[in-house]
Amino acid sequence: MHVMDMPLLSLLERLARLVHSESHAAGLKPVQWDILRFLAQANRFSRTPSGLTAYLGQTKGTVSQSLKALEDKGLVEKHPQPGDKRGVDVRLSTAGRAMLTQDPLAAFMGGLDGFGLEDRQTLEALLSRYLTGLLTARQGRMFGECRQCRFFQASASQGPYFCGLLKQALSEEDSRDRCVEFELIC
Repeated sequence: MHVMDMPLLSLLERLARLVHSESHAAGLKPVQWDILRFLAQANRFSRTPSGLTAYLGQTKGTVSQSLKALEDKGLVEKHPQPGDKRGVDVRLSTAGRAMLTQDPLAAFMGGLDGFGLEDRQTLEALLSRYLTGLLTARQGRMFGECRQCRFFQASASQGPYFCGLLKQALSEEDSRDRCVEFELIC
């Protein structure tokens, strides 16, 4: 690392610490907020304990304990996956959706209001490209929007959309959510 890169790294690290410290709100831990946020934007293929583990980069034990705590608080619900006796579909409860209206990260997003749309889009693109590079180097999963995946297909015969990898019809909602199987269109 070059000495000139340290100010940028310090800024990113400090911002991450501020976000992390603010995430101890409403009786939840930061990882529990992360789970609620993920479930609010994940499609049906990704709302599983293994999907959460891959997205968060946490251990199965941490995710399991966090899900148990959220379930005990009535913020998430576990349902059997159709056609998979061992599979679990984890969904936000009504209380979980309501809790997200108190998301401590909303204040940080409000801080970006002073930036112009072009500046915000540039920042998002740069950070997204950086994250993509890190995930690729570490063989992590992308979790992108279904519509931007190489397996996404418009399909009149199967429904509005279709996943070519999973061979499943996709709803309008699925097509806009994040997916564990996402692969960027090259």
